[in-house]
Amino acid sequence: MTMHSTLQRAFTNRRVLKVISGLNNFDAASVAATVKAAEFGGATFVDIAADPGLVQLAKSLTKLPICVSAVEPDKFVQAVAAGADLIEIGNFDSFYAQGRRFEALEVLALTKQTRALLPEITLSVTVPHILELDQQVQLAEELVKAGADIIQTEGGTSSNPVHPGTLGLIEKAAPTLAAAFEISRVVSVPVLCASGISSVTAPLAIAAGAAGVGVGSAINQLNSEVAMIAAVRGLVEALATASNRAIIA
Repeated sequence: MTMHSTLQRAFTNRRVLKVISGLNNFDAASVAATVKAAEFGGATFVDIAADPGLVQLAKSLTKLPICVSAVEPDKFVQAVAAGADLIEIGNFDSFYAQGRRFEALEVLALTKQTRALLPEITLSVTVPHILELDQQVQLAEELVKAGADIIQTEGGTSSNPVHPGTLGLIEKAAPTLAAAFEISRVVSVPVLCASGISSVTAPLAIAAGAAGVGVGSAINQLNSEVAMIAAVRGLVEALATASNRAIIA
């Protein structure tokens, strides 16, 4: 597995920012706006739905590495042929509202199927937050053995903040931060902390052991490109401050 050089550097420096447009977002205008915000805001890479047309669109808008997300291994093959640089099994958040659960055995099976189809591509796999924390850790170890190059945590949909402001942002991120803390201690691959992350909690993800963060709704739900770019820049700055502090410490 050869990871894109800019990605490799960002993972080593522990300041990765992945901007997510959404696994079920096939709206070209929406995806384009998110990709442009990632490009102009200074993100590390973008994560879009595994669709060849969207991959070509993204490649026309940015030089950033392009990750595609899906839960069906076959979809990755066409997206990689269209130019995707890496692939992500997940993000599962959009399915929970429909009552669709992803259990450990299914995620492991999807990983093995995907690796069989695409043995060389950089592969990220999300660990479902519906599992107990010890089960998440166990699954992460098994996913790495099955060929995962990056483990992603989630959990924003499982937390309902009871406070406004900064305290609420920390409450929202607590499940994914806890998963990043536990998983990063047992796997040898980078951990990306995603789901419910903001510029307030991105530095906490780095402190918890993550190599970076994945952010979707905090950016793609904003209603103007200027606001989206500003949100990306805020996250980039928060990560830079966090990784500089880690180096000093």
